[in-house]
Amino acid sequence: MFDPTPRGAELLEAMTAFLEEQVYPNEALYEAQEREVHETRTQPPVLEDLKKEARARGLWNLFLPHAEPGHEPLSNLDYARIAELSGRSLFLAPEAMNCSAPDTGNMELLSMFGTPAQKEQWLGPLMDGAIRSSYVMTEPLVASSDASNIETTIERDGDEWVVNGRKWWISGAHRDACKLLIVMGVTDPEGDAPRHSRHSMVLVPIDAPGVTIERDLTVLGYNPFDSHVEMTFDDVRVPADHVLGDPGAGFAMSQARLGPGRIHHCMRMIGAAERALELLIARAQVRSTFGKPLIDRGVVKEWIADSRIEIDQARLYTLYTAHLMDTVGNRAAASEISGIKVAVPNMASRVLDRAIQAFGGGGLSQDYVLAKLYAETRIVRMADGPDEVHRRAVARTEVKRFTDATTPAPHGVAAHLAHVGRL
Repeated sequence: MFDPTPRGAELLEAMTAFLEEQVYPNEALYEAQEREVHETRTQPPVLEDLKKEARARGLWNLFLPHAEPGHEPLSNLDYARIAELSGRSLFLAPEAMNCSAPDTGNMELLSMFGTPAQKEQWLGPLMDGAIRSSYVMTEPLVASSDASNIETTIERDGDEWVVNGRKWWISGAHRDACKLLIVMGVTDPEGDAPRHSRHSMVLVPIDAPGVTIERDLTVLGYNPFDSHVEMTFDDVRVPADHVLGDPGAGFAMSQARLGPGRIHHCMRMIGAAERALELLIARAQVRSTFGKPLIDRGVVKEWIADSRIEIDQARLYTLYTAHLMDTVGNRAAASEISGIKVAVPNMASRVLDRAIQAFGGGGLSQDYVLAKLYAETRIVRMADGPDEVHRRAVARTEVKRFTDATTPAPHGVAAHLAHVGRL
């Protein structure tokens, strides 16, 4: 049921070869170059070489499910397995393939809602890998898990929009290649419009006067190369035609953006977990405690078994969700998208925690990728909606399914409970 199409199978072979021949051998070099350019956030030279290689192998922009000039889309199901493989080198492969957040979601927004002029100015260069972008939604003073809380104002003044507000956890804005900010804010400050029709998105060049990056935000003390920043907008002016989609449609567009983004995160997390399990086993085979190899310890065997079971469960859940997105659409698959967004990062956190434990002190250090992956996995439990919001969404769907008058209770549950006097 979840087998790849012929094109998907060819791309899987190409992806496997790309990882083995180009990505894995260059991971150490990439990390060294990343440290050298960390302050300037310029692109490590090896990344440009890998981008050219990925493009030559047809592994470019595979995430985008919409047709654009020169781009033949993949199904979500076909992309799922490729994205999983990219997650095995989480900090290098996705960007090398032009399939890394936040650009992926921003390109989807521009593809779905951009005008021809906006696509020419921004989508073309993003799909070409010539520039990068940031998605600017989360704020420090409100619970941004409810996007309707956002307070940044985007007000019309003649032929311009004026943006004022403070944002944080904005990914990638410090990158030298970042040229575009997609900013979400309130365009109906008085609140006359319905709650979910008060917000809009505008396209803001990062060098617009009044845009200020205030500071980097660390993650569990770790400052990633892509970085997350706090930034302010002080009377930032952009032309009226820089609004994305229709004014007041920002909330709906954010949901359209976040659905695919959530499944992409999950796909990559599965690949990261697979690599962590391999590292766990490799470590356990060469280390001994109290005269006995770690691999022979019962608790380590439990870690390995539990990790395999949990990874395979998460993979099937994710492939099923991708299948639903392809067959019934993102809206109908919303509950499953929320479900994997809870299940997969939590699974990856558990697998990584076991691998770190097997590595001892080294697992907590910069000598191995595990600590870095663990921090990234913890981010994903917040990014694109925290676990609690997604659990709420799944529960709401299940309650509605059970109480819907047009749907009989499964296996006569309601009738049985009523018969025994417990309903």
